Amino acid sequence: MSANVTEALASFAASLQYENVPERVREHCKNLLLDALACAVAGHRGEETQQVAALASALAQSNESTVIGGEALSLAGATILNGYLVTAVTMCDVHRPTLTHVTPEVMPPALAIAERDGASGRDLLVAIAGGCEVTTRIGVGLDYRTFRAKGWHGPGVLGPFGAAAAVGRLRRFDTDRMAKAFGLAGSQAAGTFAAWGTPTVKFHQCRGALSGLLAALLAEQKFLATREFLTATDGGLYNVYANGGRPEAVTADLGRRWELERIALRLWPSASSIQGMNTAIFDLVERHKIDPAKVKKVRVALSQPAFDLHGKLARYKGKFDALISGHYTAAVILHDQELTLAQFEPARYDDPKMRRAAAEQIERRADPTLGEVQAAVEIDMDGATFKAHCDHPRGSPENPLSRGQIEDKFRTYAAGVLSPAAIAGTIDAVANLEKLGSVRKLMEMLRAGPRRLQNERPTVAAAHA
Repeated sequence: MSANVTEALASFAASLQYENVPERVREHCKNLLLDALACAVAGHRGEETQQVAALASALAQSNESTVIGGEALSLAGATILNGYLVTAVTMCDVHRPTLTHVTPEVMPPALAIAERDGASGRDLLVAIAGGCEVTTRIGVGLDYRTFRAKGWHGPGVLGPFGAAAAVGRLRRFDTDRMAKAFGLAGSQAAGTFAAWGTPTVKFHQCRGALSGLLAALLAEQKFLATREFLTATDGGLYNVYANGGRPEAVTADLGRRWELERIALRLWPSASSIQGMNTAIFDLVERHKIDPAKVKKVRVALSQPAFDLHGKLARYKGKFDALISGHYTAAVILHDQELTLAQFEPARYDDPKMRRAAAEQIERRADPTLGEVQAAVEIDMDGATFKAHCDHPRGSPENPLSRGQIEDKFRTYAAGVLSPAAIAGTIDAVANLEKLGSVRKLMEMLRAGPRRLQNERPTVAAAHA
């Protein structure tokens, strides 16, 4: 282990080359990018997206950077709004060992700088790999149980480092400048679970994207910053946030074992901690052709942390509550036998039958034998009980989504936001990212244009342009 963990990680991020990234890792990074774009076009339906769009428009008056599915804003404005769009409707990625969403922080600044500079797709791919690996590596060094016990929320703490790494790689930082960018990123690392139950947890993520961008751009100006932020005795990230953490884990097999491969994706728009429950219910519904009208009870067992976060909203209020309510999610999967954003519109979650089903038909309990996202589900019907146990939700590294499933997710939510030609072009560009001459071509396809029909709802950035 290097005596200077920050510098060792900075050296890795600064020196990373396309040839250093194994093909399977490159393909996973493409999956992460396309999934983030799918989430971002869906994010225009987010309940609070208009509010963040107004903030993004107010940050500066320039318009050099593309908002995914929207109009151009400033570099800072597009970064923060794209970050929010990726996480707005609760279906972006998650690094399960740290319960941290990674793509909302890493992708927006990487795309913005690559667009501004006309970087190649190959350079973007390397920057994404570096940014995601830095985020997750710093995360595994935290000793997550200690970190979480102190109330910290991962995205706003870890995200600035990954965003800075991605931007720094695109700007060709050397080790010294990358380390200083990490010092500036760490000085902005923040966000706690006091925000849980409000959209502020999603703001942690887009603010993390902007913080990392600021850190890298300031480091590029040779701003003086600490080169060893992670393990500094007085105020270092690991000492303050995690009682010393596990810094040796940050550099263990660095460049040989890729922590970013443990970033999971979400097929459905609901909380990451209940994806195991979703998988188990879908397994039962698909296997046994269950008629919801004949179901007496659905009993769901979750891990204690998942139950604490999602098991107590039988009587949810609005959309945000519905998105994180295990009761409502289980009920709507059972009754609709699908789970898309359509299930989280007022017309569905305010249906008295659905509210009654969530409160009365779904029973939930914590099971201390279950870990993290594991779930056990029993469906009681007349004369039969069907059971399923899920260890690995759909989208997890052990049960991954195919590229085709991610493409379908993008098509589903890009429809009505982008033109059919832009949808097809985006899918092709990401699949062949290393052959893309300039990221500007990709961003041009992702920018909303005059093709919207008169009766279509305008995208959020256009509404505030």
